[in-house]
Amino acid sequence: MEKYVGKAAFKGIAIGRIAEMVKADKTVRREHVEDSAAEIARYEAAKAAAISQLQGLYEKALKDVGEAHAEIFEVHQMMLDDEDYNDSVIDLIESQKVNAEFAVAETGDNFAAMFASMEDEYMRGRAADVKDVSERVITNLLGGDGGGNTFTEPVILVADDLAPSETVQLDKEMVLAFVTRQGSTNSHTAILARTMNIPALVQVPIPKEVDGLMGIVDGMTGTIIVEPDEATLAKYQELKEKEAAKKKLLEELKGKESVTKSGRKVHLYGNIGGVGDVGYVKENDGEGIGLFRSEFLYLSDTDYPSEEKQFQAYKQVAELMAGKQVIIRTLDIGADKQIDYFNLEHEENPALGFRAIRICLTREEIFETQLRALLRASAFGNIAIMFPMIISKWEVERALEILNAQKDILRSKGIPFKEDISVGIMIETPAAVLMADELAELVDFFSIGTNDLTQYTCAMDRQNQHLEKFFDAHHPAVLKAIQMTIEAGHRHNTWVGICGELGADPALTETFVKMGIDELSMSPTSILQTRKIIRDMD
Repeated sequence: MEKYVGKAAFKGIAIGRIAEMVKADKTVRREHVEDSAAEIARYEAAKAAAISQLQGLYEKALKDVGEAHAEIFEVHQMMLDDEDYNDSVIDLIESQKVNAEFAVAETGDNFAAMFASMEDEYMRGRAADVKDVSERVITNLLGGDGGGNTFTEPVILVADDLAPSETVQLDKEMVLAFVTRQGSTNSHTAILARTMNIPALVQVPIPKEVDGLMGIVDGMTGTIIVEPDEATLAKYQELKEKEAAKKKLLEELKGKESVTKSGRKVHLYGNIGGVGDVGYVKENDGEGIGLFRSEFLYLSDTDYPSEEKQFQAYKQVAELMAGKQVIIRTLDIGADKQIDYFNLEHEENPALGFRAIRICLTREEIFETQLRALLRASAFGNIAIMFPMIISKWEVERALEILNAQKDILRSKGIPFKEDISVGIMIETPAAVLMADELAELVDFFSIGTNDLTQYTCAMDRQNQHLEKFFDAHHPAVLKAIQMTIEAGHRHNTWVGICGELGADPALTETFVKMGIDELSMSPTSILQTRKIIRDMD
């Protein structure tokens, strides 16, 4: 029995097999081959396997997230059947006597460069797709399965680190817990774990040799126990049963109001990253969705999601929530959330760089597409729009101008939408806090993003694992900024919520209620516990 200690990103207990996250080595080397026919046969077999894998992904996506999100896998299958693409691969193998891996990589690069140079935006977007399908074939040629990390049973997933784009593509039903050797308690892996209500550990010095062994994740102490003895296993099974019993008691709060004994009502909403997370909000009796991170639609794709694809996703969430408010944050990409096809330049300090509303107000065609999708979806439920990373009045004014222009376009086409759709902004910078009175005159609501507000107030990178002992989300300056924002909003009849991780911090729930907060949005699994705290307050 071995123990490895790191930091707990989300509490809880998980017991199961350990599985190391497989990241295929796709290094391709040029090799001379004599038997071109055999090499072409290898290519054809790898391509056939890739098409089969893509069909499986299409069928799974169709069931999980609907046609709009599944269609990308059909497009990729068609690309692998493209005559020009196949002729290029085969010609390289035959004429240059090279290995299939090199021929596919070279063809993929050439076709991607060709698409990227085209004037049509849609055709430029195909560059990322051709790279993706080429990498899938190369993975098969190199001996991988090309299908990602698939498991026959739920596992404790161990990795060096997990990028947001990797976490959103995991089969959540097959993950008992996350354990990473790097990362921070504020990482997107940690946020996903909180949404899924599974334990997560970061900064754990665990060797790769544990793959396949039995493990216990203790999210209370930040420990993973490998090959536990019988006594330890029995102890944790008992603790897990007690956790389940506690959860059952909280279930009794479903259907009840989040109101103090004196009658002070606070709305409790859930944070989600996509359509698949709505079930967690409903399961935990969320009163609405306070933060739909729309960037995850972009992170899970190989190209800019179309207006139709976004519309279908937003519409589905709105309909599932059946009239309850759904606040959708517009694209918040940049900083730690990088996407290849955005082709963002390298920045020395991306957290202070080109991100969120700054991208949207610079690449307005991306913003316009998203706003039209949001407006169209508003006809099917109670959708509100929220702009992130605001620091100035002109940003809100310009964003509203673009929004109104999209309303005009939809009206001219006779496409229905909610005329009086609610619009808010995130307060996540000291500048926004100090400008809150002026900003409140422009919008219907504020939502305080405490993760970034803490980062910028304390001048500290929240992703830097070496700074965690200095990172204090309870810093008096952060709490004072929250209080100032609430007061400014209320002076102008603008309601104020919190959608950052502090919204679920039980040590601050009473403080926020006394400050006058109107809404708290959090990982869905924290809703009932927070409701209990509020209902126990005088």
